[in-house]
Amino acid sequence: MRSASRDTYEAVSLTLPAAACPGQSVADIDTPSLVLDLDAFEANLDRMQAVADAAGIKLRPHAKAHKCPDISLAQIARGAVGVCCQKVSEALPFVAAGVTDIHISNEVALNPANPAKADLLAKLARHARLSVCVDDVAQIDVLAAACDRADSRLDVFVEIDVGQGRCGVPDAPAALRLARRIATFERLHMRGLQAYHGGIQHLRDWNERRDAAASAAARTAAVVAELRAAGVECEVVTGGGSGSVEFDLQSGVYTEIQPGSYVFMDADYASNAFTGTMRFAHGLFIASTVMSVAAGDRVILDAGLKSMAVDSGLPWVWSEQANAPSQTLVYTAANDEHGIVKPVAEGGGIDALPALGSRVLLVPGHCDPTLNLYDDLVCVRAGVVEAVWPIAARGFSR
Repeated sequence: MRSASRDTYEAVSLTLPAAACPGQSVADIDTPSLVLDLDAFEANLDRMQAVADAAGIKLRPHAKAHKCPDISLAQIARGAVGVCCQKVSEALPFVAAGVTDIHISNEVALNPANPAKADLLAKLARHARLSVCVDDVAQIDVLAAACDRADSRLDVFVEIDVGQGRCGVPDAPAALRLARRIATFERLHMRGLQAYHGGIQHLRDWNERRDAAASAAARTAAVVAELRAAGVECEVVTGGGSGSVEFDLQSGVYTEIQPGSYVFMDADYASNAFTGTMRFAHGLFIASTVMSVAAGDRVILDAGLKSMAVDSGLPWVWSEQANAPSQTLVYTAANDEHGIVKPVAEGGGIDALPALGSRVLLVPGHCDPTLNLYDDLVCVRAGVVEAVWPIAARGFSR
């Protein structure tokens, strides 16, 4: 018969070790792991805050890009006024971490017969300043009732559709109806408008993206003017993203901006044409290991579909020596647990393939869903693990 102490020892020994610990060499990070280059990350934070400050616009970064309270706290320490979350549940770890101003930059899936999400939002509003988007009168009524039950108050933004073709009311008369309905409830405060066009964030051509952002800003300005003429002032006009931010800052319409992915600069955003001042550094990588070289003309990595989102394309292979995307290697296919890397030159460049057991860094195509696949973010500087930050809102998608 096994002793209790032996059982305890075996239970502990079967626990999955941490992928990395502070003080370790980056060479000792277990893979696949999500790695953050702190120098690039901090430079990105400083740059975005500086351009927002120079324009006199408030920065409210989007936390759905990273789901990590440590990142939001670093942004707030530099001057951000708060953060955006996309789901009510996603806000929970940020409130717990001490973030005191959170905008739910979306409508909430509200069911009058089962108002659980509205009740959670109203309860969170007792611990931080919370705001949420609406585009229907019924949503306003459910939110007001939840605030009554929780004895709390909510800021409310009317969302307008500026070309995305997703959520939001189509015009100023519809926005005015919602604003007047919000005004009938003591516990709700009409904060302003949300005007976000996600579709333009990934237009590659700089001029095309500029023109699309200008069109969205013009539609927003027209609604603001019509509301003002009807006696409704918009204290805040919020929107924008990492792809359009340089235009949003100069539009004269937005009072705050919501970029998120700039902290990492994934491969998809990096495919856009940017001006020099708005090109951010690659800071987020998937650390992987070559697990097979048997084929001879390719190598197999231990990072596949379960390690990255590929909705925006396959990852780039990163050249640590050049500090740039590799010009000799390409990630060609992602299977559940495997990634295939080949030489760029068909039938040649075999000598460029990494050896068995080598570490290969990848730049994910889309950072947001990639972060949602990991528990932790391994933060490195100068070849050493400096910190491990929990991705605390991972899986909080209700």
